[in-house]
Amino acid sequence: MKLTKTWVTKDASNKLRFMAGKTGLTPNLLCRMAFCLSLAEPRVPNPDDYAEEEREFNRYTLLGEYDALFVALLKQKCTEDGVDMDRLPNYFRAHLNRGINLLQQRVRNLSDLAAFVASQTAAVEQSSSIE
Repeated sequence: MKLTKTWVTKDASNKLRFMAGKTGLTPNLLCRMAFCLSLAEPRVPNPDDYAEEEREFNRYTLLGEYDALFVALLKQKCTEDGVDMDRLPNYFRAHLNRGINLLQQRVRNLSDLAAFVASQTAAVEQSSSIE
C-alpha cells in the first residue's frame, strides 16, 4: 500500500480537537479507535465524500507499532467489500474520516469513552464465546 500520509476533512479535524480536549487522548489514539469503528460498519464508505483538506497525518504517527495490524484489517475489509486494492489509500482515508464522525457521535467526554470501550470489549468477549 502506497500510503505515507493521509488527511482528514476540516469537520473531522474539528471533531478530533473536541474529543481530544474532552477525553485527554491524543488524536492518533482517537483515530485508531475511529478507524476500527468504521471498519465494523456494514456499508462501504465513499472516498469522494471525504476531501483531503485540513489535517495531515503521517502514517507511522497515526498507526504506530500497530501499522501492520491496521493495514491487514483494511485489506481484509476491502476484500470483503470487493474494493480494488489499488484504492486502499482512498479507503483508508474514507474509513478514518467516517470513523471520526461515528466516534464523535458516541464520545462527548471521558465517561462516554469509558462506556464505549467497555461496550466494545463486552461485544468482543460475547462474540468470542459464541465461536
